[in-house]
Amino acid sequence: MRVGMYVDGFNLYYGGRAVCGRGQPGWRWLDLRDLGKRLVDNSAWSNHGARLEKIVYCTAHVKGNVNPVGRREQDTYIRGLIEHGSIDRLELGKYISRAKCALLATQDHKGWPVPCKPAWPVMVRHGSTAQDITEANFLVSYQHIEEKGSDVNVAANLLLDVLNSRVDAAIVISNDSDLRFPIQECRERVPVGTVNPGQSLLAGDLRGEMDDGVGDHWWYRLKNLDYESCQLPDPAGSAAKPAGW
Repeated sequence: MRVGMYVDGFNLYYGGRAVCGRGQPGWRWLDLRDLGKRLVDNSAWSNHGARLEKIVYCTAHVKGNVNPVGRREQDTYIRGLIEHGSIDRLELGKYISRAKCALLATQDHKGWPVPCKPAWPVMVRHGSTAQDITEANFLVSYQHIEEKGSDVNVAANLLLDVLNSRVDAAIVISNDSDLRFPIQECRERVPVGTVNPGQSLLAGDLRGEMDDGVGDHWWYRLKNLDYESCQLPDPAGSAAKPAGW
């Protein structure tokens, strides 16, 4: 039983940060092949002779002019993954940076945005009537940085490998609801393990039943131990683990 694993790199990173703690060491130097083997061995597929055949890692280069340290550390990590043989295919998307305008807002107790209204010491007054405008909104311009392509690259590689019978089962590491269609289509053809890398609830569009399609599907949410017990050696090839990782 040949298993392919398809990883949304940024979804995995932010999931790991939520699970293990921002700034905490011991989880970022993640060995994806060890993690994949751990997932396979702990699944019911292990009873069918499942083996990890292929790992596709989908990410994008951090913009060095915005975050030079992050870019250097990311380059080091990717080099470690490649040289240690932890991935079989690297798919790169891209970052897009542009100015956007939006209403100035705060969060309510549920995290929903609440537009800011004039209040002391910042008030808005009509120029001709000198009357306070209590229902005015504040428009702000800000730099918006967006990663593009990882979800599409995960979906494309997953579908191509399943439809061309390159794998007999698939693991998808992502909690991105945009993957609903490719994952559902693949469940009609092969067993799929859907892995939520973070603390949030599984996206509703990625849910399903074990016996959908061909059946033998499973769902899992990564824990601290999954991250911390699956670490690359230091160094991994020529790549030394960054300080604080």
